Order: sequence, then structure tokens, then C-alpha cells
Amino acid sequence: MEKQWGMGSAVETLCGQAYGAKKFEMLGVYLQRSTILLTLTGILIMFVYIFSKPILIFLGQSPEIAAAAALFSYGLIPQLFAYCANFPIQKFLQAQSIVAPSAYISGATVFLHILLSWLAVYKFGLGLLGSALVLSFSWCIIVIGQFIYIMFSERTRETWRGFSVQAFHGLWDFFKLSAASAVMLCLETWYFQILVMLAGLLPDPEIALDSLSICVTVLGWVFMISVGFNAAASVRVGNELGAGHPKAAAFSTIIVTVISFIISVIVALVVLAFRHSISYMFTGGEVVANAVSDMCPLLAVTLLLNGIQPVLTGVAVGCGWQAFVAYVNVGSYYMVGIPIGAVFGFYFKLGAKGIWSGMIGGTLMQTLILIWVTYRTDWNKEVEIAQNRLKKWEDKTEPLLNE
Repeated sequence: MEKQWGMGSAVETLCGQAYGAKKFEMLGVYLQRSTILLTLTGILIMFVYIFSKPILIFLGQSPEIAAAAALFSYGLIPQLFAYCANFPIQKFLQAQSIVAPSAYISGATVFLHILLSWLAVYKFGLGLLGSALVLSFSWCIIVIGQFIYIMFSERTRETWRGFSVQAFHGLWDFFKLSAASAVMLCLETWYFQILVMLAGLLPDPEIALDSLSICVTVLGWVFMISVGFNAAASVRVGNELGAGHPKAAAFSTIIVTVISFIISVIVALVVLAFRHSISYMFTGGEVVANAVSDMCPLLAVTLLLNGIQPVLTGVAVGCGWQAFVAYVNVGSYYMVGIPIGAVFGFYFKLGAKGIWSGMIGGTLMQTLILIWVTYRTDWNKEVEIAQNRLKKWEDKTEPLLNE
């Protein structure tokens, strides 16, 4: 799913800049091109889901954990293809500052999802497979609801002109931009998963995994706030560059970053204040509670960094810097973060704290590089690049099937 998310980031750049340049008809073409590419990618990723059990065993997981994970993965295959359409649709709407419909549709689906999950797991005893199938079904509902809105809403009348044969043109060039986006986001997302996997190799893996998983879950919850600012930064910067407003793009970057950081400071203080009781939201046991409490200062530092890093990544997407950020991610996470985490966790026997310290090191390096590059950005030049990019991708749309 991370790879699809990354490849969908290309449509985020193009739709944002095209909308700012008032090339409205191209948004629908970009949406269709992205969906086609993601669907083809989803077919390849599906085989990873199918063979997830032997892959996990090869990576050192126990047969029991691998079997359970594989069963859950089988049920997520329909979700894989639903997500191929969902991410481009969301970015298509966000580029036009249309966010409420997606929120309403997702909110309504949550209640249905809870009910169906309860029935599948507790009433029909379908376990992990049932839970995964319900999750896939819920994603399909979200995609269908959003697409119905796009087809019939007056707000998307200019940007959705029906299905077009132009969606099948220039797929290779579109793929190259999408691939850079995929590398950028996959390297970042896999980084956290690799660190969790490393925790499973520690001498006392149960406590390490429990504490690390709880902290990662809390980080994931708060990260959703940062994702919102990431999208806001990407859309606003892309719109302003497409419209030829360099000062507005720079000003938007500053405002979004400052607001996001202030919120992160508040959340970090809350985490520190409740460090001794956070774990009881997930599980009982004083041993785990103490381990999580010991990790909370490191979690707070990570939350502060996440108040800046995702926003600047959004700025990078709005500017079309995905390839550059991919290189930054390789150096920061895989040449700094993971090695430091492994050394601290295993050689110095710091356990989960050592692994998390490595994660902070990688994230800090990435954040500092993004701050420096953003500070040094020539926004007038970025406007010129954006306009040249839109000229390259612009073509005349030919409807294949109208509403």
C-alpha cells in the first residue's frame, strides 16, 4: 500500500499545479492516469500478499506469526485495488480544496465498519480473515462514494469531463514521475516497519515489541494530524506555483510549518504528562507500562520532529521534488537511522530505546536537510519549473465516456 501511496503522489503534484494554473480539464486526466498505473502496480504487489507467509518466515518471523499475518493479508487483497483508486481520488479533490465530502463519506463508513467488524469477528467467528475482508469492503464503499460525488457534483464539473482516451497516453513518462514518488514515501514508511522488525530480534522481544508497538501506534495517531498539514502544504504550494505566485507559495510554507510545530509541541507535552498511563489504553501490566513510560521522552522528541518533517515533505511534493527527497530518505534512514538503531539496540544493549534513538537520528537528519533546502529555495525558479512541467503534461482531452 505504501508503494501505491507513493506513486499516487505524482498526481498530487500535477493536480495541485494544474488547478492553480486553471488547466481544470487536466485534473480528470491525471486522476485516470494515476489510477491506471496504480492498478497495474497493485497486480504486482498482490503476489507479495499471496506469498507473505514464506516471505515473513524467510525474514526470521515465527511460523505462527507468519501464518496469522498471511491470513490477514489474503483478506486485504480487495483493499489493495480499492486503494488504487482512493488515493488519486483524494488528491484530485484536495487539489481543488474539496475535503468535506471525503471526510463525511469516511466518517459514515467508520460506523458501518465497526458494526460489520463486530459481526464478522464475534458473531460469525471469522477472525483475522473476516476482519480483513470487512476492511476491504469498507474501502470499496469509500471509493464508490467519492466517485459518485465527483461524477455528479457541480464543484467538479470543470475538472471531471468524463473518461478520456488521453488517460492511456504518456503512461511511461507519468510512471517515471510516479516511481520517484513511490521511492520517496516507501523508504520512509518501510523505515518504521524495519525498526519494529528489529525489535522482534532483541533478547527480550515480547516487552520490546509491546512497548515499541504502543509508541508507534501513538505516533501514528498524532501523525495523522501531520498528514493533514502535509496535504495542506502540498495543495497550497502546488496551487500557488501553478498560478505563478512565488511569494504566496513561500508564505504558505512558513505558516503551515509554524502551526504544525506548535500543535506538535502541545501534543508532546501531553504525552510526557501522561507517560505513566498511556500504555493502559492498549494493555494491562506494570512491566509494559514502565517500558512505555521510559520510551515517552524519545516519543516526545519524535513528535516534535513530526511537526516539521511531514510538512516540508508536503512542500516537496507540491514542488515536484520527489526524486530529491528519495535520495535524502536513503541517506537519512538507511545509512544513518537503521545502523544507529541496530548499534544502540544490540551492541550497547539499549533495547527498544536504542532502536528508537536510531529512528530519531534518521528523522532529525532528514528534517535538517529539508529545512535547509526549503530555506534556500528560489521560488521564482520553482514557478518557472511548474509552468514548464504543466506544458509538458498538457494535452487535449478526448472524452471516452461522459457522465
